[in-house]
Amino acid sequence: MSDFNPLKEQESIVSVTDRVVGATIGAAVSAVHFFGDKAAFVGAEEKVTLVDPDGSATPVEVAFGAILCSASDGKRIVMGCDDGKVVALDRDGAVSTFATDAKRRWIDNVALHPDGAVAWSAGKTAFVQAPKGELKFFDVPTTVGGLAFAPKGLRLGIAHYNGVTLWFPNMAGSAEVLEWQGSHLGVTFSPDNKFLVTAMHEPALHGWRLADGKHMRMTGYPARVRSIGWTAGGKGLATSGADTVIVWPFTTKDGPMGKEPAMLAPLKAKVTMVACHPKQDILACGYSDGTILMVRLVDGAEILVRANKGEPVTALAWNARGSLLAFADQNGDAGLLAV
Repeated sequence: MSDFNPLKEQESIVSVTDRVVGATIGAAVSAVHFFGDKAAFVGAEEKVTLVDPDGSATPVEVAFGAILCSASDGKRIVMGCDDGKVVALDRDGAVSTFATDAKRRWIDNVALHPDGAVAWSAGKTAFVQAPKGELKFFDVPTTVGGLAFAPKGLRLGIAHYNGVTLWFPNMAGSAEVLEWQGSHLGVTFSPDNKFLVTAMHEPALHGWRLADGKHMRMTGYPARVRSIGWTAGGKGLATSGADTVIVWPFTTKDGPMGKEPAMLAPLKAKVTMVACHPKQDILACGYSDGTILMVRLVDGAEILVRANKGEPVTALAWNARGSLLAFADQNGDAGLLAV
């Protein structure tokens, strides 16, 4: 750990670019996850590259084609591939095939539950495999757009056209549909299990209060929202899709209804990725011009992590302790920052 603390009033520190440890992945990166202090950069094709805090990199072959999606619980990374396979990579670098779709359809979405259950989708079908138990599946009306487990109980949110289906895999007849017209893609539950929010194909978010199904419309974006993240304690939902980071408030029972979002870190470039610190009221954000900033939520103070390099930031994540930030751009230019 260095002596740098983003929450302290350190007006003299404007840039920490000289503290970034660089790594070259050599190919497009779609996501980054952590095994402890080791960053795992998921490539768009075939490989995951494990990078230590000193920048030393170890590529691991995990697929024979495209990696379409990934999720991690810190113990393993589960990935969906275009050959119909769900593959897992553990912290020791061991690769295993978790499941194979009978029709070899693309695995479009994956999600992990804290108890070890894995969800994935192929076409209109969502699957759930618990650590002990038989494989369960559920068909929704249209292609699955996103998957997320609720933070309490084994309940899966399945985004699709015209809404989200909530499904308890272990309870027959438990499916409940939250309806809203349009194409719903990414989906997330609030950490307190009170709200569910989707990113739509149009430039907007839509949400529901789970207690009564009350709708929450979050509009005004110039572009589609592709990256979302809950701030520490679930007090806000940070999003990409504009030339500022949009943070919707979720501190009351009404969530963002009737409230204006905070707009932080404006630049003449679109925000492409957001990553909220797991414990403190700060976030990192990456832009379409390659810039990466750290932002303090209470007052919007900014610290430069990476100057604009021309390529969009495509991967951004903190480790579980919040002591390391990892990033990569569209060309695989990556880095780690110890904070």
